[in-house]
Amino acid sequence: MMAAPTLVRSEETPDAKTPAAAKPAAAQPEKIMPETPADVAAAPADAVKTESGLASKVLKAGTGDKKPSASDTVTVHYSGWTTDGKMFDSSVSRGEPASFPLGGVIKGWTEGLQLMVIGEKRRFWIPEGLAYGPVVAGSGRPGGMLCFDVELLDIKEAPKPPADTEKTKGGVAYKISKEGSGEKPGADQIVTFHFTAKLMDGKVVQDSRKEPKPPSVPLDKLPPELGELLGEMKAGEQRTCWLPDGQSSGGLIVADIELISFKAAPPAPAVPKDVAAAPADALKTESGIAHKVLSAGKGEEKPKAADTVKVHYSGWTTDGKMFDSSVTRGEPAEFPLSGVIKGWTEGVQLMVVGEKRRFWIPEGLAYGPSVPGSGRPGGMLVFDIELLEIVR
Repeated sequence: MMAAPTLVRSEETPDAKTPAAAKPAAAQPEKIMPETPADVAAAPADAVKTESGLASKVLKAGTGDKKPSASDTVTVHYSGWTTDGKMFDSSVSRGEPASFPLGGVIKGWTEGLQLMVIGEKRRFWIPEGLAYGPVVAGSGRPGGMLCFDVELLDIKEAPKPPADTEKTKGGVAYKISKEGSGEKPGADQIVTFHFTAKLMDGKVVQDSRKEPKPPSVPLDKLPPELGELLGEMKAGEQRTCWLPDGQSSGGLIVADIELISFKAAPPAPAVPKDVAAAPADALKTESGIAHKVLSAGKGEEKPKAADTVKVHYSGWTTDGKMFDSSVTRGEPAEFPLSGVIKGWTEGVQLMVVGEKRRFWIPEGLAYGPSVPGSGRPGGMLVFDIELLEIVR
């Protein structure tokens, strides 16, 4: 399942590169240890603050008026500290500047570097909501407000879509390569589509046409740009689209999208009455997973951790908010049991085919505590799981 981020934005794309892991630029200045800023604990009175809460102060002026956009790749030198003065990362101390797509890092960096020109050095005080969230013990990432010194060395502009493209209301460029027919899908319907994605250099990074079957997803659960595109299309229609992608060096993904069909979504399962806490008659494993059989299955065979299983499931946070459901997508999910959260790996091994069981999975066996802006559910989670098949 999802891993905790290190030095990148995690909501859309947990695999984005960190500044430290990004490809170094050619320059190799002498390695030095940056001094901890005297104002590391809080932004001074003369710092400028944006509407988002990002505070900054120019340490050294740059030249010209060219500023990067979120889709551009930048080369920088930087150092980062927590507010107690502990330096957690520095390209300066490594003696190697870092290059990375500006849209693929934390929100505070994406916003802040767009204020800068080449040669400029600026200090940022980035609130936790624009960084990595609050301090979480054992997460391996810095938490709370962070202080960064960043020097912008170079800007590499992202390739642009062709000039003759059309654009959605959200600004995504596209060309229609094949006309469709009939109605367009509604916002509450499930769309089935093919999706082939390439980097700007032509390298294929995803191709649903090579999978056993095309994806079927509720339109309102797709990323906004993709959902808007498919919502404008008719069955059979095919488009070439240039989707924003902060993690790619070009800043754009060239996607070939074909809307195959759409249908009404099944009704969402009712929120369990005991979603807030496991009831007294629930059983509990040594690890802390509480569970209760909702309907019996058949036979005695149970899956092992190395098996692949097919299930229907729905998941809620303890306040009753459903964050995922194969039921509302109208299609069961199939996955290796060893490749999911620990609570699933352990819990599903208790079940037989045809059985439906409710699990209360503590945060330590799920995705950890709640982290604002992480894009993942936190705390204890509740799942209803029906084991349909042990695929092996």
